[in-house]
Amino acid sequence: MTKAIRTVHLIGLGAVGGTYGSLLYTMDPKSIRVIVDPQRLDRYQKGTVINGKPYAFQLAVPGKSDEAAELIIVAVKGHHLERAMESMAPFVGDNTLILSLLNGITSEEDLSRCFGREKVLHGFCVGTDAVREQGQVRFSNPGRIVFGEYYPEAAGKAAGVADILSRAGIANVVSSDIRREMWWKFMMNVGINQTSAVLRAPYGVYQTIPEARELMASAAREVIGIAQKEGIPLSEADIEGYLGVIQTLSPEGKTSMLQDVEARRKTEVESFALTVVKLGRKHGIPTPVNEMLYRMIRVIEARAQA
Repeated sequence: MTKAIRTVHLIGLGAVGGTYGSLLYTMDPKSIRVIVDPQRLDRYQKGTVINGKPYAFQLAVPGKSDEAAELIIVAVKGHHLERAMESMAPFVGDNTLILSLLNGITSEEDLSRCFGREKVLHGFCVGTDAVREQGQVRFSNPGRIVFGEYYPEAAGKAAGVADILSRAGIANVVSSDIRREMWWKFMMNVGINQTSAVLRAPYGVYQTIPEARELMASAAREVIGIAQKEGIPLSEADIEGYLGVIQTLSPEGKTSMLQDVEARRKTEVESFALTVVKLGRKHGIPTPVNEMLYRMIRVIEARAQA
């Protein structure tokens, strides 16, 4: 029988982390602890506002409270992962499980190299319309977490995670083919995250303007051939399926990359377009749309920092 997980350590309190952290807190304030490095402690001690309600999360500070975590949910951006792993390290014990909700298809490899494959579950979230603006998080649809046991060393460890997520009212699916599911999400992030950042378009634009959907699909389509070369059976039908997901989201909702652009923050373009371009070169597959998106978003970033 799987031992019940009582507490979750969360690192990353942006749109995704704030959404799921708030649901865990609502279940039981003692069930959630937010890992924060000392440099950000003052800001986190002021609390976090989510859907207009202040949350006073218990904080876990490396060096001050280094008890081993049962489960760590990683909800930072890709370019913050290295720093996050340093902050997480004191809380990783022999039996700690780690679930990454990062965009892209590489974070689990980084985490497993650092902490061991037996600790890492592969996963992502989909269908959430959460946004973080002016230091506050709001959402109307928390979406769901899809995860699974890709590494053989992690076999049998998903059930306990599913249990605590379900108790907190977080919709979740344990996938028997999580690697394919992750590539599907990667393909759609390549499409909608990047084009929304360039177009400055919330989900409503994709719900109502055919040309926006066509542009999104053209970027996502370049992933299909690459995925097939990598042994992942994606197809055009997967793009069509995601269009249905978009219709369920709040029209005012925004992708994480659009939120980053509007806040003049660094984006995850390396995790999306640049990854596609590099894999395209590896397999001899042209990726002109993603090459263009990469240049455009890099210009947007450079202008934001000027």
